[in-house]
Amino acid sequence: MDVRRRSMKTQPHPPQIQTAGSPLKPSKKAVLHDIHDDSPKASDALSLPLYLTNALFFTLFFSVVYYLLVRWREKIRNSAPLHVLTLSDIAAIVTFVASFIYLLGFFGIGFVQSLIIRSPHEDVWAADDDEEDINQITLKDDSRSAPCAAAPKLQLDSPKHNEVLVDSPPSPYVSSEEDEEIIRSVVEGKTPSYALESKLGDCYRAAAIRREALQRKTGKSLAGLPLEGLDYESIMGQCCEMPVGYVQIPVGIAGPLLLDGSEYSVPMATTEGCLVASTNRGCKAIYASGGATSVLLRDAMTRAPVVRFGTAKRAAQLKFFLEDPLNFETLAVVFNRSSRFGRLQSIKCSIAGRNLYIRFSCSTGDAMGMNMVSKGVQNVLDFLQDDFPDMDVMGISGNFCSDKKPAAVNWIEGRGKSVVCEAIIKEEVVKKVLKTNVASLVELNMLKNLTGSALAGALGGFNAHASNIVSAVYIATGQDPAQNVESSHCITMMEAVNDGKDLHISVTMPCIEVGTVGGGTQLASQSACLNLLGVKGANKESPGTNSRLLATIVAGSVLAGELSLMSALAAGQLVKSHMKYNRSNKDVSKASS
Repeated sequence: MDVRRRSMKTQPHPPQIQTAGSPLKPSKKAVLHDIHDDSPKASDALSLPLYLTNALFFTLFFSVVYYLLVRWREKIRNSAPLHVLTLSDIAAIVTFVASFIYLLGFFGIGFVQSLIIRSPHEDVWAADDDEEDINQITLKDDSRSAPCAAAPKLQLDSPKHNEVLVDSPPSPYVSSEEDEEIIRSVVEGKTPSYALESKLGDCYRAAAIRREALQRKTGKSLAGLPLEGLDYESIMGQCCEMPVGYVQIPVGIAGPLLLDGSEYSVPMATTEGCLVASTNRGCKAIYASGGATSVLLRDAMTRAPVVRFGTAKRAAQLKFFLEDPLNFETLAVVFNRSSRFGRLQSIKCSIAGRNLYIRFSCSTGDAMGMNMVSKGVQNVLDFLQDDFPDMDVMGISGNFCSDKKPAAVNWIEGRGKSVVCEAIIKEEVVKKVLKTNVASLVELNMLKNLTGSALAGALGGFNAHASNIVSAVYIATGQDPAQNVESSHCITMMEAVNDGKDLHISVTMPCIEVGTVGGGTQLASQSACLNLLGVKGANKESPGTNSRLLATIVAGSVLAGELSLMSALAAGQLVKSHMKYNRSNKDVSKASS
C-alpha cells in the first residue's frame, strides 16, 4: 500500500479536457486526490514495508493485552491493589495505547469516514453546476481496454457536454486494403458471409470482416458487442456459425452445496438479480442441516424417428418386431456400432395410423448424446430396411423423443438423467436462516406448487422456479440452454417430519440432459466452470460418471433454489428482495440529460 501511494504521488495528473470556449481548471476529483495524498497516514508510523509495520503492531497489541490480563489475574488472586503499577505495567499500558491508536488509525478511521463522508466520485455526480467534472468521470468510467468493446464517445463541444453519442468508429481490427476489398465484396453480395472462414483460413479475421460488413450494410453500430477475447477457432463447426462477437454474461457462485457428503461451489450464469443470492441462501440452509442426498434413477438419452408404411397393419408388424425381446440383442449390436459409449437400453413404439414412431433409449457416457444416439438410430434403420423394404423413413426425429419441448413422455418415462434429491431442514434453520416456519412452507407448497400448477394445467411444472437454476447452471457449464425446457421438469415436495418440527423437501427431476464433453463444454469459460465442479471432460475410469454427477449437482442446486424462494414467499420477502437486488439503483438522469 505504501508503494502504491508513493507511486501515485510521483505521477502527474492526467491532462484536463477543455471544452470549446471554457478555461481549463483542475477537476474536483484531482483537488481532493492531492489533499488526500498530502495528508499523513497511520502506515507512516515506521519506515518499514507496510506488511512488517502491520505485523509488528498486531504482535505488540495482542502481546500486551495478554500480559495485562495475566497481571490483572495475579493481583486479584494475591489481593493486591490494582492501581499500584510497576514499571513493566506502565510500559505495557503505553504500548497498548500506542498499538491501539495505530490499528484504529489504519483500519478504523478510514472505514468510519467512508460511511460518513461521501466519496469524491459521488460529490462529482451530485454537482449540477460542474459539467467538466462530470465529463472527467464519465470518460474515466467508460474507458475500457480489449477484450471489451470501444467506449462510447463524448461530444464535448456540443451545448450538452455530457451527452453520450454512440457512433461507429472505424474498426481497429480491419485495416489492410485487402480486408477493405473483402468487406466491399461482402456488402455487395459478391462474397457469401458464411464462406469467410474457409476462404481466409483465419476465424478471427473472418469474424472481424463480417462484423464490419454487417455494420456498413445495416448502418447499425455493434460498438457494445465485444470481438476480442474469444477463441473463434474453438467454436468453428461445433458451436456457432458466422460469428461477429460474443455476449458477456456474469457468472456468480452459490454454495458451498453439501451434496452426498461433498461440497460444491455452483457456477450460475445469469443476469437476474437475486437469483444467485437466493440459491446461496438455500445452500446455506441445507449445509446447516447436514446436507442433501441424491439418487440417480435412470440415464438414457432418446431419439424417435418416424417411419411410414402402406398400411397400419404393416406398421404394427414392425412394432411387434422391435418390441420382441428375442430381437433386442441383434438390434443392440447394430446400434452399438456407432460409438464406444452408446449402448442401446430399450425400444418403445407408438402408432398413429400407418405411421410408426420408434423411441430408442441409450446410455451415452459423459456426452449429452444427441448426435451419438442419432447415429445409432440411423444404423438400425438401415438394418431394418432389408427386412422391411417398404418402410419409408420420414424423419430421423418424429418429436416422440421429445427434444426441447414440454412432453408428457419425458415427464413419465424420463430423458437424459432422472434424479431425486432430498434434504431434511431442521426447525431452527427454517426459523433463523429461512425466516419462516415449517407449517407455512408445507401449506404454501401444497397450494402453489401442487394445486396451483394443476389448475394451470402444468406439464412437469410443479415447482417454484426450477428453470431459473437449470438455465443458469446450463449456460455456465456449456450445456444446450434450449434443453432447459424438459430439463426443468420438476415436482417439489415438502412434508413436516420428526413430529412436525423439521421439514423434508425433495425435488424429482426426470429429464436432466447434461454432458461434460462435446458442444459448448469445450470452450474455455465453460470448461473452467466444469473444472470448478470437478466434472470436466470424460471420466476415463468410469465413463458417464462425470455427467451423472453434474446432473445430481443440478438437482441439488434446484433443491436449494426451491427452498429459498418458497421461504421468501412464505415470509413475504420476495418483492422486497427483488426491489433491492433486481433493480438498478444508479441515478443516470444527470448523465443522460
